[in-house]
Amino acid sequence: MSWKGFGALCVAALAAPFGALAAGTLTVAQQQDPGSWDPIDTYLVNWSMVANNVFEGLVQRTEKLEIKPALATSWEMIDNDSKIRFKLRQGVKFHNGEPFNAAAVKFTFERLLGAEGAKGPQQSNYNAIDKVDVIDDYTVDLVLKRPDPVLVTKLAGYGGMIVPPKYIQEKGDAVFNTEPVGTGPFKMVEYKPKVGVTLAANPDYWGGAPKLDKVVHRFIAEPTTQVAELQAGTVDIIYPVPISMIATIEKAPNIAVVSVPGPSVVDMMFNVKNGVTKDVRVRKAIIMAVDREAIVKQILQGQAAVTASFQGPLSFGYDPALKPLPFDPAAARNLLKEAGVKPGTEVQFDIRGADAVFREVAQAVAGYLSGVGLKVSLKPYETNTMVNDIIPNGRTGEAYQMAWGGWTFDFDNTAYLMYHTGEHWNPYVSDPKLDQMLEAQRATYDSAKRLELLRGVAKYVADNALDMPMYALNTIFGVNKRVKNFAPPADTRYRFTEVTVE
Repeated sequence: MSWKGFGALCVAALAAPFGALAAGTLTVAQQQDPGSWDPIDTYLVNWSMVANNVFEGLVQRTEKLEIKPALATSWEMIDNDSKIRFKLRQGVKFHNGEPFNAAAVKFTFERLLGAEGAKGPQQSNYNAIDKVDVIDDYTVDLVLKRPDPVLVTKLAGYGGMIVPPKYIQEKGDAVFNTEPVGTGPFKMVEYKPKVGVTLAANPDYWGGAPKLDKVVHRFIAEPTTQVAELQAGTVDIIYPVPISMIATIEKAPNIAVVSVPGPSVVDMMFNVKNGVTKDVRVRKAIIMAVDREAIVKQILQGQAAVTASFQGPLSFGYDPALKPLPFDPAAARNLLKEAGVKPGTEVQFDIRGADAVFREVAQAVAGYLSGVGLKVSLKPYETNTMVNDIIPNGRTGEAYQMAWGGWTFDFDNTAYLMYHTGEHWNPYVSDPKLDQMLEAQRATYDSAKRLELLRGVAKYVADNALDMPMYALNTIFGVNKRVKNFAPPADTRYRFTEVTVE
């Protein structure tokens, strides 16, 4: 059942981890314990699934992906776009009673951009900020070193969440990691590492008290176990739903599948420095040999959309006029022959071993390529090893799996990291023209100009076949039908303020 078919369905309640559903309590299953709740320590979606209800930024992203005021009521560019002035919301308190004001904003960004922030992965997302000037108790200026047209969007997530100065100064960073304090609609009242988190409603929330009493997040790594608990009625929401189990959930009378287009895109990046994939003709042949539409339909059961660039339709920079290379095995064989690639040539594709769905996709890709004379060996790696060692150090085979969430919903967040010379996850591509295009879109606040430049980047990458975009995935939840007013977030950043349970 799609979200449209599911109608206004929303999420119900559950109290104890292994008990029956309880009124006023919602239980959510998620795969991973982030390990730290400090906003500057993480880039994990699983952090946001919980912390989006505990912390707030100056701005907030709605379920419809719109940026709206949060702890700031308004903002504007001033002094020839060298500063962003924020007017702050008055009367807001942190969960410990500490007042939210300009001093808290200044403390947050000085901490993020200082020694503590340097320990985590978020500092580089905000290094366009030079300093924070306090104008008065409820007005601050973010003074910029350079333009960053995506900065306001970034303030809705991760490192930009506003934290309490007095609490952190008194308790220390280690306590804050496990006993976080924010301004959000829920307070974290219990955290059991590797087990779960309990949130309680914040009755003094500036936006109005939540309708739920509690939200319990349980860490359940195995998706099939999540499905079993959803079926048993011991959890209310699960994510992700394994594609192979969608039909099983849809047959159950008390639960449903909620599927919405999401920001996550799966891609095969090419090694353009070594092996046969140095030749653009070989890269185009590989792309044309693979029927991605069939993969989406048959393996992914339609829960994805083929894309022509490493971004989905929700991304700023997406170009609906850009079409993927067609599935054309005959043309692929001709290109390989033209490039001097002999039948039976071996190529290595690196994949994430724990990704069962993509393993099946990769096997299909290997089958298609055998049809044009290439022999593919699939080499699985543990995900952290692959993304933190094999790829950054340029030790991949001819192609390697990449997946990206695009948390800013802006192609810059993917394209700059994947294609700009010297970036951590780009060991192979070094193209001055492409670098110039990527840098130019970061230097302007003109949205129309940026859109044109980002679409130009996507076309340039496609023309040079630097990668094989596979598909943009749907975000798929399993939900108990007793849940009401649950708006499924494409980016899985839950917002439970309006949710109720029957």
